[in-house]
Amino acid sequence: MADDSVPLPFPNLKVPTWHYQINHVDRLQEEASTSFWKAVEEDEMAPYLQSISSDRTDLISSLEKKNKEKLEEFEKKLKDAEENQGDSEISETLREKAMYLTRIGDKERSIPALENALEKTAGLGARIDLVLAMVRIGLFASDTHLVTTNITRANDLIDSGGDWDRRNRLKVYRAIHHLSIRDFKEAADLLIDSLSTFTATELMEYEEFVALTVLAAGVGCDRKGIKSKVLSSSEIKGVQSTITELYTMVESLYKSNYSQFFVSLAEVEQKYLLVNPLLIKHSRYYIREMRIKAYSQLLESYKSLTLEKMSNLFGVSENYLDKDLNKFISNGRLNCKIDKVDGIIVTSKDMHDQNKSLVYDQVVKQGDILLSDIQKLHRVVG
Repeated sequence: MADDSVPLPFPNLKVPTWHYQINHVDRLQEEASTSFWKAVEEDEMAPYLQSISSDRTDLISSLEKKNKEKLEEFEKKLKDAEENQGDSEISETLREKAMYLTRIGDKERSIPALENALEKTAGLGARIDLVLAMVRIGLFASDTHLVTTNITRANDLIDSGGDWDRRNRLKVYRAIHHLSIRDFKEAADLLIDSLSTFTATELMEYEEFVALTVLAAGVGCDRKGIKSKVLSSSEIKGVQSTITELYTMVESLYKSNYSQFFVSLAEVEQKYLLVNPLLIKHSRYYIREMRIKAYSQLLESYKSLTLEKMSNLFGVSENYLDKDLNKFISNGRLNCKIDKVDGIIVTSKDMHDQNKSLVYDQVVKQGDILLSDIQKLHRVVG
């Protein structure tokens, strides 16, 4: 493992996603199961299978045997390095052992092994890679503390003289963390900034990275940002055909094609949000924020409009729209009101104009009263 080596994709971050889909997404169960078991066997993930209480005892025993043999090989190699070679060979062997423990999903032993390798490693680039491996273990195990602690460590190391490639990689790690804590704006900024420099294939494939970028931008960017940073991006256009639902969602929102936007939003929920354990806990929030964004965008163009017209634009019933708008109005998320008698939505613009007229009338009335009082006083004094 040379100092400038490309980080290995361990642990395989797709494994917990496939495990989630096996148990919670019926339509993907068969495909996810095939991919899951293939990856688990290839990476000899006995400790991970034990952590999820798998009943595949024969497979676990077989993989445990491979784990034991491999770790014994590392111990022999380490002993030889300590007795017959130098510090660089010791460091390399410790890193190889730590990465194997990371690969098999052994969180309890991989973290101490990575820390031990970190102590014995001199090269800054290799040290950063070891810390990033701890971040990946945290993402794999949904351990937020492990993720945040080591993102901070990696950032400090990079600030002390890390190269641009690792600096750019860290942006993607940070973005994934921000997605996990529902900070879509910061995630979108980091992902968009990484579009032209993405090399973090140890985290995900490029198409998945672009998909997450567009997903985060939906909530995280305003209308102007969606146009300039997403729809005008050559990197995103390059994979547009593989993220059709996502691209159509943000494009239809920008172009005010609200009925298509609602259709695409539902498709995005099914294809991207409900199948990903990182995102599913934020799916209701995401869908709600996107609906609010669309409603607000339309209402900004009107002083008032009928429920019938707005429901036709969104391709939903008046009853559904009435309930949806009232929910957001009562929570203070939409600045408008609904005249149920006439079936009219009065927007903030019209409300503002009405308030200005009301204030004007009050000033005039108060001025008349004051003038009358002055005239009375003048007659008394005179």
